[in-house]
Amino acid sequence: MSAASLTCTHLSFTWADGTTVLDNLDIAFGPGRTGLVGANGSGKSTLLKLLAGELVPTAGAVGSAGEIGLLPQNVTLDTRLRVDQALGIAERRAALHAIEAGDTAEEHFETVGDDWDVEERALATLGELGLGHIGLDRTAGELSGGESVLLRLAALLLRRPDVLLLDEPTNNLDLYARRRLHQAVASWPGVLVVVSHDRELLDLVDRIAELRSGEVTWYGGNFSAYEAALAVEQEAAERLLRTAEADVRKQRRELADAQVTLARRKRYGQKMWDSKREPKIVMGARKRAAQESAGRHRLLHEDRLAEARERLDEAAEAVRNDDEIRVELPYTAVPPGRQVLTLENLEMAHHARVRGTLDLRGPERIALVGRNGAGKTTLLRTVAGELAPLGGTATAHVPLRFLPQRLDVLDDALSVAENVARFAPGATANRVRARLARFLFRGARADQKAATLSGGERFRAALAALMLAEPAPQLLLLDEPTNNLDMASVRQLTTALESYRGALLVAGHDLPFLRSIGVTRWLLMEGGELTETTPEALGGPV
Repeated sequence: MSAASLTCTHLSFTWADGTTVLDNLDIAFGPGRTGLVGANGSGKSTLLKLLAGELVPTAGAVGSAGEIGLLPQNVTLDTRLRVDQALGIAERRAALHAIEAGDTAEEHFETVGDDWDVEERALATLGELGLGHIGLDRTAGELSGGESVLLRLAALLLRRPDVLLLDEPTNNLDLYARRRLHQAVASWPGVLVVVSHDRELLDLVDRIAELRSGEVTWYGGNFSAYEAALAVEQEAAERLLRTAEADVRKQRRELADAQVTLARRKRYGQKMWDSKREPKIVMGARKRAAQESAGRHRLLHEDRLAEARERLDEAAEAVRNDDEIRVELPYTAVPPGRQVLTLENLEMAHHARVRGTLDLRGPERIALVGRNGAGKTTLLRTVAGELAPLGGTATAHVPLRFLPQRLDVLDDALSVAENVARFAPGATANRVRARLARFLFRGARADQKAATLSGGERFRAALAALMLAEPAPQLLLLDEPTNNLDMASVRQLTTALESYRGALLVAGHDLPFLRSIGVTRWLLMEGGELTETTPEALGGPV
């Protein structure tokens, strides 16, 4: 395994519509764990598919020493497949059972080969990933979305590829499944490349490869070390930018001074000519010499100004555009102690319930955690009024808005500005645009159709539509808000929620994100019951 590697040489890829994703990229992945990071649309998933051979390069080549396994971002399994078929061991298992039953046909021994412990290895692998309860004879259709992802990972681990490629592997995984995956990544012995926005997962890697503007920059250490290095880089870049700006101002002043001096000399020369104090031939020679000298002087300062502007452009390019969302909406503020939401003996679909009375008061920030399928989304949809309770009541005492995982609050046929206007029909077009600018949709960006937005942009637009709605929401319900967001978008969301002054109820599995937004209460949905918990209790071993 230590000899495994993956190399891209002059790699280029262009989609059929002419959009270039990668151009002449050289990169090599050696033993150890690499976190591949970059903004949405930078080409990370495309690069993984090229590495795995699922896409053919437009130019260049991918070379590998060893077998490659890919866990794609969207795992789909045929629901009719048995677990052993999804694991790729069904034939060996059937042959093994036939031999154990006394059938000594040669083809059974050929099928089994040396893999006599295949069934035990499969069950052990499933157990390590928390899937020991599903067995090998159930069908994929009986599994949850998170279990399907872990089953696909189990199939890869059983294959023992030399190179493992993971594309957003923790999307749709609950807290417990994430931990299983983290353990598998931490113990991986070969080459591993992971694309993820999961900070805890990226803190398990040995190095970070950042894909930005078609180029890769390497950083030693995990994601926390990468962020620290980036902060130092940006501080230095901002210093250079300030120096370059000061230099441009200085060169502009010197050029202006040179032009004033030239004009003064010109006026003096004209005055001498008019007074005819010297012979004509002498004055002509002096005039030409002065013009040549002044011209050289002006050109020198113009060259210096052009060079200073070049340095300014280079310095500005090195400073990253980390614009932040600003949510300064006074009407979202909730006074401390104000009753926001009351749940009373709530019975919901899918056997989820809240016993007794649960109150949310003031600008509380509540995290709703639990396994996939426990009923978190059902609770949010019931509070939002999308699902009717089967018993009991869910009473909101303030205006609320719900941002679902699917982000289907947007009409794809409308622009960003038009979508926001739907939620705030009383606002003028200028008011809508002024507020949209706070969500980084300025000018023509506000006129983009919702259907053309990237994942991060779509999330920002949906958040803007809800935040700018009338009446302003004093309770915001968010369902898995960091799914499919790149790290920059997660930072922007965190900033937005930090400045939001209303109450929050957020369902999620991303503990670092939940901690970063200042959660004040933790509720666990388990076995259909809602109970109070703590982050320490959630952070313990599974």
